[in-house]
Amino acid sequence: MVLKVLFIGGTGTISSACSDLAVKKGIDLTLFTRGSSFRPVPRGAKLISGDINHPAALEEILERTRFDVVVNWIVFQSEEILRDIKLFGGRVGQYIFISSASAYQKPVQQLPITEETPLDNPFWAYSRAKQACEEVLFQAYQRDHFPGTVIRPSHTYDKTLLPFRGGYTTLDRIIRGKPVIIHGDGTSLWVLTHHKDFAVGFIGLLGKDQALGEAYQITSDELLTWNGIYNLASEAVGVPLNPVYIPSTIIARFDAEWGASLLGDKSHSVIFDNTKIKTLVPEFQPAIPYRDGCRETVAWYRENPTRQVMDPDLSNTMDQLISQYG
Repeated sequence: MVLKVLFIGGTGTISSACSDLAVKKGIDLTLFTRGSSFRPVPRGAKLISGDINHPAALEEILERTRFDVVVNWIVFQSEEILRDIKLFGGRVGQYIFISSASAYQKPVQQLPITEETPLDNPFWAYSRAKQACEEVLFQAYQRDHFPGTVIRPSHTYDKTLLPFRGGYTTLDRIIRGKPVIIHGDGTSLWVLTHHKDFAVGFIGLLGKDQALGEAYQITSDELLTWNGIYNLASEAVGVPLNPVYIPSTIIARFDAEWGASLLGDKSHSVIFDNTKIKTLVPEFQPAIPYRDGCRETVAWYRENPTRQVMDPDLSNTMDQLISQYG
């Protein structure tokens, strides 16, 4: 039996690889999207143009088509989960919400992190909103048997995405030999997951009754320090790294958004235990090291100069930070 799946979104950093793999696996995939992404819709997928915030067109489709699985890649607030519960209740076999591993307790109290680690992030509003969404979804499962599944990615990237504040702005500083800020002393542990690795675990969960009412984290098993991450970028561009170490609390005073992502996520060492996803989806065995992923990203920027966009204001902020605290 062919699985019928609806992706709301499906052309983003994480979801694009999942769309590609779904089609390759023979899934009957439909994307409901505004069409604003530069990433293409995979050949073989159906495309419906629309906006989930104006769901009349989607309601018409649901009246005549039953999907086995619906994945909403773009839910960030509990009100949006409530909307989806109302829209898809009784109409789908599985609804998947994309949460975030950043919602786990900060500071981290115990490693490795598992799906049973408490959700409690006082530093980042984004993470608290994802936690609130999970709570609404699990309540609906317990109360009304709404068939929800929660996925918690950590730092997932594709060839277009650099893991630094400002993306290409920081890579440009490395290329030019300018000093580059690394938070703390650069020794905290971090995990970067290639979206193609993520897709294997994710697609393996689609249509699985065992996944209903459950949460799954899907991350790489490769442990990196931030020093290691920056050095891999330096290797990829062939320019020695010029690091400057500044505490995350000081960075937060200069750049609130950067500070929230550090204090609420990236400044904490993480080790993820992926036993749960591997038990249900044994083919999930992350295989792409960041050394290869970083080279892929650098090549993507170099092949088209129009992609090499740097933010001069952010770079100036970095210079100010370095001059005062570096």
